[in-house]
Amino acid sequence: MARWKPGDPRRRTDAMVRVDQAGEYGATRIYAGQLAVMGDRSTAAREIAGMAQQEERHRLFFDRMIAERGVRPTLLQPFWNVAGFALGAATAALGPAAAMACTAAIETEIDRHYSEQLAELGDDDPELSAAIADFQADEVHHRETALAAGAEQAPAYPLLSGAIRLGCRLAIAVSKRV
Repeated sequence: MARWKPGDPRRRTDAMVRVDQAGEYGATRIYAGQLAVMGDRSTAAREIAGMAQQEERHRLFFDRMIAERGVRPTLLQPFWNVAGFALGAATAALGPAAAMACTAAIETEIDRHYSEQLAELGDDDPELSAAIADFQADEVHHRETALAAGAEQAPAYPLLSGAIRLGCRLAIAVSKRV
């Protein structure tokens, strides 16, 4: 059996699959928290429900990749379950604009994250690259939808957005390794 060496591409793609699965799982939990507070009758809630369905499709893909490739999922999944739901519920409690501000902030970071992954992958893993590119387009659409729905009108938008973006960057960094 070959031993792992620094720079091993398999190790690199394993970390990508791990963090992407964790992120998509976290997104489903954020939307679940928002919908638990908002219900399903408002325009914002219907938009969020549609985005949640796309995030679920993304999560199912990465769940399959984890199983097929034998990638260890993040050990932080129970934490992301609670933290994601709490973030969603808290932003929804502040109102529809804050819920959309949460989406806009997170999708800004995920767009950047997926761009970095695509550049790093190059032609090394066509299946993973194609999925990331597809999901990135959905994430950009989510951000644009959130902005059009008034995300920037949320109370203390710059502070709220900045805090959520920082939390997202930290979650990415930690989930790659843990």
